[in-house]
Amino acid sequence: MRSVKEWPETAGEVVSSKRPFHRTSLQELAMADLAFVVTTIAVFALVALVARGVTKL
Repeated sequence: MRSVKEWPETAGEVVSSKRPFHRTSLQELAMADLAFVVTTIAVFALVALVARGVTKL
């Protein structure tokens, strides 16, 4: 187990300089969440419409 003194002091020590560090804004994450919720609701609504149509047959 590492002691507290061995932890890196800065974020630069943690993030490798060879890989790009992508920062995703809070607004982008919120829009992605909103799109997921809307898509999920739309899929369930479509399934409900299909089920209602099948029961009328």
